[in-house]
Amino acid sequence: MRVTGFTAEGFRNLQQVDLQPGPGVNLIYGPNAQGKTNLLEALWLFTGGRSFRGAREGDMIAFDRDRADLAMEFEAEGRDQKARITLSPRRTAVLNGVEIGAASRLAGRFCGVVFSPAHLSLVKSGPENRRRFVDGAYCQLRPSYIGALTLYERVLQQRNGLLRLMRQTPSPEQQELLEVYDGQLALAGARLIRVRGAYLAHISEFAREIYAGLSQNTEELGLTYCPSGNLPWEEEEGQIRRALAEGLTAARSGDLAAGFSTLGPHRDDFEVTVNGLSARVYGSQGQQRSAVLALKLAEAAALREVTGEQPVALLDDVMSELDEGRQDYLLNRLQGVQVFITCCEPSSAMRLAGGDRFRMSGGKVEKE
Repeated sequence: MRVTGFTAEGFRNLQQVDLQPGPGVNLIYGPNAQGKTNLLEALWLFTGGRSFRGAREGDMIAFDRDRADLAMEFEAEGRDQKARITLSPRRTAVLNGVEIGAASRLAGRFCGVVFSPAHLSLVKSGPENRRRFVDGAYCQLRPSYIGALTLYERVLQQRNGLLRLMRQTPSPEQQELLEVYDGQLALAGARLIRVRGAYLAHISEFAREIYAGLSQNTEELGLTYCPSGNLPWEEEEGQIRRALAEGLTAARSGDLAAGFSTLGPHRDDFEVTVNGLSARVYGSQGQQRSAVLALKLAEAAALREVTGEQPVALLDDVMSELDEGRQDYLLNRLQGVQVFITCCEPSSAMRLAGGDRFRMSGGKVEKE
């Protein structure tokens, strides 16, 4: 899968962009506030996802415009395809000449992974961002997983609401209902636990290999799934369900006192280590950035393995905090993947041995 052409008009500060990227590394460089991140954001929208910067649709339209128009030509599924997105401000899309309505319906037709400095929270922050990473990555592989997440969240909210009510006016009927919710939560939660553990175990091999390349084989990355309550994620789903049900029963008095559910996959985490030590606590800035990059590129490798398509990698402001060896790996040693990399330093651009260089200035991009 690769982008062969891209145009943009009326999107943030982009000035009638007409880009023909190469099949390998495409390095986009220039000073801050020239539109580099905006360009990657526009490309990312063709995955069907929302802005990786958390922006609303209207925020992405240029100040002096009432709409933005994006168009992409890309190779996927063994053929040339075309897609268009219009923000006015609602995002709508056309795929191969057919109006498909909401741009979210492009999901699965064009695949990509994105890294931005905000994603460093995968290592630096609490477990919520790590859960979101695993769930989001797996949803690209198996869209039906969205339903499993929705079901679990709905039952969790119902159980928490009942726990709060029971703190005020407990009754035998509420006790019976709590047992019903426990069974439903255990059933829905077992699926999440099994999927998360298996997915992390799967991508850990890819991530270790990528991190070894980044560190020139001087450091080792580790990923360890930490399910809430140390539940046996490697067992069959039925066994996980029974273990979770037993745990919910044992935690019931504490849950009633707290007014919320203290056990379950909504409290899962996974640990990232470098040479056996916590990357969050002991990792340098470069090591933390390398760890997140390895996770993102491992996500792409897992997608390629399942779908047969190599996702496009969008790496925003990735060079800072990386030494020359790690930068060289990204610029010159990634194979078989189309990559868009943004950076500020012209010196980084000059180290690109192959691929294509583009200079960004005032919302305009020019190939060198």
